[in-house]
Amino acid sequence: MKWSEVCIHTTSEAIEPVSNIFHESGASGVVIEDPQDMKRQKTKLGEIYELNPDDYPAEGVYVKAYLPLNSFLNETVDGIKHSVTNLKEFGIDIGHNEVSINEVQEEDWATSWKKYYKPVKISEKITIIPTWEDYTPVSSDEIIIEMDPGMAFGTGTHPTTVLSIQALEQYMEKGDTVLDVGAGSGILSVASVLLGAEHVHAYDLDDIAVSSTKNNAALNNVEGKITAKLNDLLEGVDGEADLIVSNILAEIIVKFTDDAYRLIKPGGYFITCGIISGRKEMVRSRLVESGFEIVETNKMEDWVSIIAKKPE
Repeated sequence: MKWSEVCIHTTSEAIEPVSNIFHESGASGVVIEDPQDMKRQKTKLGEIYELNPDDYPAEGVYVKAYLPLNSFLNETVDGIKHSVTNLKEFGIDIGHNEVSINEVQEEDWATSWKKYYKPVKISEKITIIPTWEDYTPVSSDEIIIEMDPGMAFGTGTHPTTVLSIQALEQYMEKGDTVLDVGAGSGILSVASVLLGAEHVHAYDLDDIAVSSTKNNAALNNVEGKITAKLNDLLEGVDGEADLIVSNILAEIIVKFTDDAYRLIKPGGYFITCGIISGRKEMVRSRLVESGFEIVETNKMEDWVSIIAKKPE
């Protein structure tokens, strides 16, 4: 079978919404080529893997999707272009927004993308490995998360995931009940359990994300402590939580800060990430309006995490 590789030259800010547009259009895989990954090859967290500079843009990022080469392709691509252009109405910088299409054979893309996904130590305790890689822990207290990227994979661990997990390590306590809003692959849910959470309720509006969360929970033998459900943010959710973590766009976070405040126990934390630097103050202000106290703000590249606390 032949596939079309649709590549959009865009910005770091637009990675997640563009990826979502691709998935909604029926893409069987998304690859993110971010030149920042070249700078991350060797960090204090260790060497990630070797990358080819020729695969990356001089500025911005490439988001690539793989679509079946059929009679509906042109119509599908036109719809993708329209949806991406409409992101500007939400204040999202889409950069060059240049689209290119290449034909690829199934055997080429189905295996070659694995070069982008290798074991990586992303925090003091946690190392993430893909299911097909052999890995030997370097210390007795190292926590290994085995992940199947499923329909979404990129050139390494995104800074928002790193920031989120580092915050979980710092603020989550053993025995906590955690809500993961916008769970995606379920990596934050799995990390929470392996760090000691008693139970995680994972919510996402995408049934593919819910399935991915369940699959990755099973891969790490924590399926009994993670409940993954389709849900629109925290709408209709009851019960108290010790901590809420959400790694989604700033424009979405500000929509449910009141619900988060309602559900978090006094003294509990709200870890927000997925925030591009230019949206930081918008999120901080909304959190304060909902009653939270800002505890800490961290930054990695162009991304920010904000940790807020419900007063006791």
